[in-house]
Amino acid sequence: MSDLQRQFAKAKLSSFPATAPVPPAFNEADEDEEIDHFDATIPPDDDSSSASSASSASSTGTIIPSSDQKLFARPQGHPAKKTLNQIPWTTYFERELFLESSTGDVTITHHAYLTSPVGNAPLFITHHGAGSSGLSFAVLTSEIRKRLPSAGILSLDARGHGSTNINPVPESPDLSLDTLSSDLVTVVEKARTQMGWKTMPSIVLIGHSLGGAVVTDVAKGGRLGNSVLGYAVLDVVEGSAIDALQSMQTYLSTRPLGFPSLESGIEWHIRSRTIRNSLSARTSVPALLTHIEERGSRPWTWRTDLAATQPFWEGWFVGLSKKFLEARGGKLLLLAGTDRLDKELTIGQMQGKYALQVFPEAGHFIHEDLPEKTAMVIVDFYKRNDRSALVLPPKVSDMLKAGKKI
Repeated sequence: MSDLQRQFAKAKLSSFPATAPVPPAFNEADEDEEIDHFDATIPPDDDSSSASSASSASSTGTIIPSSDQKLFARPQGHPAKKTLNQIPWTTYFERELFLESSTGDVTITHHAYLTSPVGNAPLFITHHGAGSSGLSFAVLTSEIRKRLPSAGILSLDARGHGSTNINPVPESPDLSLDTLSSDLVTVVEKARTQMGWKTMPSIVLIGHSLGGAVVTDVAKGGRLGNSVLGYAVLDVVEGSAIDALQSMQTYLSTRPLGFPSLESGIEWHIRSRTIRNSLSARTSVPALLTHIEERGSRPWTWRTDLAATQPFWEGWFVGLSKKFLEARGGKLLLLAGTDRLDKELTIGQMQGKYALQVFPEAGHFIHEDLPEKTAMVIVDFYKRNDRSALVLPPKVSDMLKAGKKI
């Protein structure tokens, strides 16, 4: 070590005390007091690089809560039990309609739920699947009206379903595709007459499962004229539907024959994930069941005997894909999985003949499981096909009559 270094070291050491300071004695009371007044305020973030480094270093620090936060205190009272009470149809619709029609000695009283369109707003007409009812679309239609407050909704109960009645009661109701399509047209026409609509509103048809086959058949036949802007089919494809029919009896045999209460019926639909949205289940399931006192401990039984409809199953879906692609109007297909597409629809989708939306997180009842997402797609579909938004150029003949040069 050089003389200069020794001189520098002596000067430096002379500035320190001769003995190290003795740390104060530990006092537990003082420590507790410090903890009670610990400031756990987190400083605002700083985007600078120095702040980023500091936050990385301090992220392992422990923040001790004050004693008045009572993090480990027992919760007071009992936890709220999830309700399974029925939600009435009046929550979603303006009125219900009872529309009579007669054929020979048979009188059928069609039942439907209606919210009338305002002004030039569209009318969404819904048709449910086999074993379901018009309330299957209740939550969906409320989501549609959040986005289109003036839109109208007409949701019907098919014959043999919901509150639609036939007099005299047939031994086996006619649920052929032709009959159900005629019923849909009848309900629309009679609703127009009863409500006093001078002209038919612009119509968007929506059908789920069997209902998808019905609205497609109506659109293909053109029986509602040019009022139909388009039609949306929910989770039904010809190929997969026909394949699924083979296991339908097995599925029906696994269903409970009845339920001890309405709430237990709702609970079964949710627990079995038949319907994955409790709000929709509380709305739609009560219309699927009827109370029969003679059934003993399980008086709530199925309103529609699905096994009795077996003779019509194949007729519902044969030729569906071809009709879906050929019918006039906008086309929307919503599926719970792309594996449901058959060859004809796959080719049509690649050619851009229809709009396709897939919700893999949903079950078969897409519109009940995901009403908000389904409503967004359907409203967007309507807006793309809304003719009132089109501004067409004037006709040449009209310009000539007005004396304008071309």
